[in-house]
Amino acid sequence: MTNPRILLIIGGGIAAYKSIELVRLLRKAGYVVRCVITRAGEQFVTPLTLAALSENKVYTNLFDLKDEVEMGHIQLSREADLVVVAPATADLLAKMAAGIADDLATTLLLATDKPVLTAPAMNVRMWLHPATQRNIATLRGDGVTVMAPDEGEMACGEFGPGRLPEPAAIKNAIDAALAAAPAVTAMVGQPDFAPANHRPLYGRRILITAGPTHEPIDPVRYIANRSSGKQGFAIAEAAAAAGAEVLLIAGPVPLPTPPGVIRVDVETAVEMADEVRQGLPVDAAIMVAAVADWRAADPAGQKIKKDGSGAVPPLALAENPDILAGVAKSAERPTLLIGFAAETNDVIAHAEAKLARKGCDWIVANDVAADPMGGESNRVHIVSKTGIDSWDRLPKAAVARKLMEKIADELDARSPCQSD
Repeated sequence: MTNPRILLIIGGGIAAYKSIELVRLLRKAGYVVRCVITRAGEQFVTPLTLAALSENKVYTNLFDLKDEVEMGHIQLSREADLVVVAPATADLLAKMAAGIADDLATTLLLATDKPVLTAPAMNVRMWLHPATQRNIATLRGDGVTVMAPDEGEMACGEFGPGRLPEPAAIKNAIDAALAAAPAVTAMVGQPDFAPANHRPLYGRRILITAGPTHEPIDPVRYIANRSSGKQGFAIAEAAAAAGAEVLLIAGPVPLPTPPGVIRVDVETAVEMADEVRQGLPVDAAIMVAAVADWRAADPAGQKIKKDGSGAVPPLALAENPDILAGVAKSAERPTLLIGFAAETNDVIAHAEAKLARKGCDWIVANDVAADPMGGESNRVHIVSKTGIDSWDRLPKAAVARKLMEKIADELDARSPCQSD
């Protein structure tokens, strides 16, 4: 198989300097890299540097006739296996969402028929602005992969989400995007779990939900819970490391995407239920997300105000879809279906009742009264029809790895994976 080909589009902003390290990592991994740099990007990174690292010509100008003779913009946009935009500025994302093609970079993005992955980088207020969030939702709806930005201190002195993900994280996202493409071997870029010739979940497809859901009451308030998403993300990372093709459906949490994982972000329980249905069939589904039981029956279109009377406004609730029970009843029910239960009392009894009520295979239960959500460790009990397996307290990453070993053994017993 030929080496995967990346078309890297470099936008403006101080974060553009990280593209140099990204090109180096991609070339070291065997990727063929062609770079396109915007006029703003050239203020921070020189085409000469990119050309030396990529060992390919760097493209800057849509109207260079010599380039059009050698390689037209249509061909350039379609010869790659994946188009990557890093950094993707607010301006670039807005133009992509609107279908504007006013320079070489945006023309290539509009002309390409290949998957597109973007790594945003901008000021925290620009990232959180409703216009940017609308553009991101549009792009994701169009099938573009939009990475979550890192959170931290920025060059402008502000703090929050908006930092360009580190080059290694972008490279891992590229690996995952290519793993999802039919023409590329499914395990490209997966990190090692064990010796290279033995990954216990190689060839398996696993769906994982993680984090909370946010159920709007009005444009500024919502019903939620304290779930951090840390355990679900640790499980996704461990599953990918074990060789599985992993789909992570995440509620609103500011966590980086684990290496080798395909991530879909949602906000509400209804959105999560829809994405789970679309993600089936899989070999195993691990439903870690703390999904809100109820949502506002009729969210207000404007912020609900106090009227000074002391009267509490009514809040009618509607029950959210039961995602775990729905998957259990589905015609595409996974071979192994696992639910999670965060309980504050009678942990084992509640888990056993949930196992019977939901129709799943295992319930992973933990006591959130003794171990509040958001911590770095867990003490879990695996409840099944055959008994209870109680584990000592472990870091969440260790819980995830141990769970993957148990899942791999169970899947092998139930449905041996047929290797090529």
